[in-house]
Amino acid sequence: MRYFVVILFLLLSFPSFAQTEKQEDTTSVSGTIVNESNLLPIENATVININTVKGTVTDKQGHFNIAAKTNDTLHITLIGYQPIKVRVTNDWIKNTTSTKIPLTEKAYALEEVVINQHNLTGYLQVDSKLVPVKQNYRYSISGLNYGYEGGHTSPNAFKKIINSVFNPADLLHNIFGKKPNEMKRLKQMKKDDTVRNLLASKFDRETLAALLGVTKEDISEILEQCNYSEEFIRTANDLQIMDAISGCYEEYKAINRK
Repeated sequence: MRYFVVILFLLLSFPSFAQTEKQEDTTSVSGTIVNESNLLPIENATVININTVKGTVTDKQGHFNIAAKTNDTLHITLIGYQPIKVRVTNDWIKNTTSTKIPLTEKAYALEEVVINQHNLTGYLQVDSKLVPVKQNYRYSISGLNYGYEGGHTSPNAFKKIINSVFNPADLLHNIFGKKPNEMKRLKQMKKDDTVRNLLASKFDRETLAALLGVTKEDISEILEQCNYSEEFIRTANDLQIMDAISGCYEEYKAINRK
């Protein structure tokens, strides 16, 4: 009889536990992004939950609502403003009023622009030699599921290729083996349109580094070891960088399974 009472108590308590867990999973926070200098609302600011890699953008009133739990970190960014990270607290979740979050404008110093003149003749064969064209090619070696990018801006490409031929698994393990959890987030990042749209418009690696939990230097090192040229690393947008890292990581996993 005593065991029956215990089992009955557990059965009656389970729905309440399940409901509590479900409510915790579906909690959200709302806020209003404003300009720090004049407190006016900021439209189209991107808010990304780093823990879930889900994002949203603010409306015309600067308002946003995003799924989040206690201790999640929100990364807020907009071109022309300093990006910030905000920690989600219990008080924020329980607060029914919209929380105001200020963004600070960046101070830009205009750089000197130098325009080089090219006297074109109208003949393609001649003009193509007058105007410098930088090209880098991504290619693969037969028998290896691994890509490379060569060119005069990647002088060490040949050496890296030879090293990878002899021991490709070790090369990739040195890159990704130390950051398995961070790299697993790549698949989540590629699924969210808000995250992809934001990365496509950025070239500073700040948001990408925050989402992956690595530094900007780590990102450059990963791409160098994956044999991407210096020009690609310097000029690609954050979405292209993310796809490049993701592709290299998939190659690592394929080789590592073998």
